[in-house]
Amino acid sequence: MKKYLGIIVDAVSRRQFKGEITVENGKITSIKEKDHGNGQYILPGLVDSHVHIESSMTVPSVFARMAVAKGTVAVVSDPHEIANVMGEEGIEFMLEDSKKAPLKIYFGVPSCVPATPFESSGAVLDANAVDRLLARNDLHYLSEMMNFPGVISEFKDVMAKLESAKKYGKVIDGHAPGLKGEDLRKYIGSGISTDHECFEYEEAVEKINLGMKILIREGSSARNFETLYPLIDEYPDSVMLCMDDSHPDTLIYEGHIDKLIRRGQEIGLDIYNLIRAAVFNPVEHYGLDVGLLREGDPADFIIVDDLKSFNVLSTFIGGECAYDRGKVLFPAEKVPAKNVFNRSKIAIDNVKLTVPPGADKKQKKIRVIVARDGELVTGQELVLPKIEAGNLVSDPSRDILKIVVLSRYGDDPAKIGFIKNAGLKKGAIASSIAHDSHNIIAVGATDRDIIEAVNRLVENKGGIVVGTSENLLDLPLEVAGLMSALDGEEVASRYHLLNEEAKRLGTSLESPFMTLAFMSLLVIPELKLGDKGLFDVTKFEFVNLFSGE
Repeated sequence: MKKYLGIIVDAVSRRQFKGEITVENGKITSIKEKDHGNGQYILPGLVDSHVHIESSMTVPSVFARMAVAKGTVAVVSDPHEIANVMGEEGIEFMLEDSKKAPLKIYFGVPSCVPATPFESSGAVLDANAVDRLLARNDLHYLSEMMNFPGVISEFKDVMAKLESAKKYGKVIDGHAPGLKGEDLRKYIGSGISTDHECFEYEEAVEKINLGMKILIREGSSARNFETLYPLIDEYPDSVMLCMDDSHPDTLIYEGHIDKLIRRGQEIGLDIYNLIRAAVFNPVEHYGLDVGLLREGDPADFIIVDDLKSFNVLSTFIGGECAYDRGKVLFPAEKVPAKNVFNRSKIAIDNVKLTVPPGADKKQKKIRVIVARDGELVTGQELVLPKIEAGNLVSDPSRDILKIVVLSRYGDDPAKIGFIKNAGLKKGAIASSIAHDSHNIIAVGATDRDIIEAVNRLVENKGGIVVGTSENLLDLPLEVAGLMSALDGEEVASRYHLLNEEAKRLGTSLESPFMTLAFMSLLVIPELKLGDKGLFDVTKFEFVNLFSGE
């Protein structure tokens, strides 16, 4: 039996009082008011309602070490990224590795592997596979249904997956950026209950009024808290907080859900509504076995110095202290490398783009992806290309750079496009983190820079690379080309170094590698590049680089 004194924050009765918590056999056996001199605050532990652990570039057991240090006791995690690379084997890896740490990780069954039929992936989870996985007790929900056109059009395979989730009584997560009106009604009517892709306040309100729970996201690239935070006080029962995609430097240097508690209070949001969004709503919606600081609950709670600074002093999970005063109290275990990577090196001719006959004389414009810092959605513009020796090339002076995507699963030809707002004046950045199929993606100021960066990735069998052809920096990711088994601090430090190098080469993007990773995501508008070609998401079809063709 252990006892803990502090100012107890009771979010249910919306009050704070000096008290004592008694813990025995992993449960809270009593909560009593008691006068004492301890000024620290005791709150329920925080929950991330939607995260892709793979985006932390660390495996679950390492991610857990970063998360508990920020007061997180549980996460709702979609293993979609590794499933696209390694299928069910990847999901099993995540489940097994998560057992090495006390963090409560609730994995879902990826609903869209591959995300679309318009790209090469390492695996396919069809309706039969999804049904088999949903029957398991260690997989808790159907992960984000990104194929909203398939739901609206009632594609057979898509509807079968939704019916399986209903059959097993499991929550269905959504993913429907910008969806409104009758199409939204049909999407929600299929049983989909959440969305984390709202980038406009009015869109979120419409979804809430139709019965959806809105997950307010603040990741490394997509950051919607500033737009959506009024929902927390206006619709306290209908919102949750999530990171979605957060890189290791964000987790270590900025924080996890704790940073949103701090920001919310700075803005003037009600602390009890913040706790509801950060803890109660995800626990109730997903049916998580996570304590809410009540007698009889699992002893999942945190101690902070005060509510404003929200500096986490200790994190308890199941009655055991997982983090205390700067120290993670469970060991880091060795993780085996696992991967699928079948790409050979490329030559400069593989990324050359020859001008079609007569195109230069006709002054034909090309479609250019317009990246938006801090958003997953893109725009598109029509611009005249730069042509040298009969080839289309990058034009750093106008910030129109060549972008290439190559399959990591075979030696298929590179697909080539152009992007605005990457900002590089020289050099290239490249990555095997390229949502959702995680092929190779690269942007560069010259063809030589691009191929050298790509070939370093091939040597490493995945990771991220930045630099000029003469001087490259890298971070190998030996687990599925997505994650490192190194300690989180080490991964964050190396990743921060690569980010700074990208900025030294000219990019103004806050998170250049995260932004790059979403330039091949063919389910978020408007124009993206996959390993099979340039794709107009609004039309849901491939388009020619040259306009009018």
